Amino acid sequence: MILEALSAALLGLALAWAAARRLPHRLPAPLLVLPTGVAGALFGAFVTHTALGAGGLVPVLLGSATVSAASLSLLLRPAGRLRRSSATA
Repeated sequence: MILEALSAALLGLALAWAAARRLPHRLPAPLLVLPTGVAGALFGAFVTHTALGAGGLVPVLLGSATVSAASLSLLLRPAGRLRRSSATA
C-alpha cells in the first residue's frame, strides 16, 4: 500500500510537471499545478484500490494517472481569445 501511494504520488508529480512544461501559457502557476497533479493521483489511487482491492500495482497506477490527468485538465484555460458573436448579427 505504501508502494502504491508513493508510486501514484510520483506519477502525479511527473504528469503535472510535464503538463506545466508543455502548456505554460494555458495553465496557472506551477505552484498550483504540481500539487493538483499529486492530489489527483493520490485520490485516483485511493478510489482504484478501494474498488479493486489488492488487485496489483498496475491497475492502481492506471486509475491514479486517469484521475490526475482529469484534475489537471480542469485547470486548463482557453487557448485563444473567445469570439463572441452578437445576437443581432
